[in-house]
Amino acid sequence: MTKTELAKYQKLLEAKRNELSAGMRNREDIAIEKTADALDEVQLAGERELAIRNLDRETTILRQVRAALARVEDGSYGICLHCEEDISPKRLAAVPWALYCIRCQEAADRHEFEREDTFDNLMLSAA
Repeated sequence: MTKTELAKYQKLLEAKRNELSAGMRNREDIAIEKTADALDEVQLAGERELAIRNLDRETTILRQVRAALARVEDGSYGICLHCEEDISPKRLAAVPWALYCIRCQEAADRHEFEREDTFDNLMLSAA
C-alpha cells in the first residue's frame, strides 16, 4: 500500500472516529422516564432499548476504528489478521476498519475460526 493510500484510509478512519465520538456524548435517549400511562412507558422502554443497541453498536465500531488507527501507526494496516494477506482496497474503501480479508471474514462469520476481536482484545485496543 502506498503512503498516499494509507493517508487516505487514515483520514477516513479519523473522520469516522470523530463522528462516532461526537455521537457518544448524547446519552439522554437512554434515561429512564416514568409516565402515568403504561402504554407510554412501554413505548419509552422500546425507544430506550433501541438507543442502547445503537450506542453499543457505535461503541464497538469506535473500538474497531481506534484499533485500525493503531495498525496504521504500527504498519500492519491493510493486512488480514488471520491469513496475513493484503485486504483488498475495495473492502477497505467500504469498511476501513476491517480486520480480515473478505474470505476470512466470511469464515469468521461462519465461526470457522476464533475471531481476533474478542472482548479482551477490544478492551486492550480501547485503552
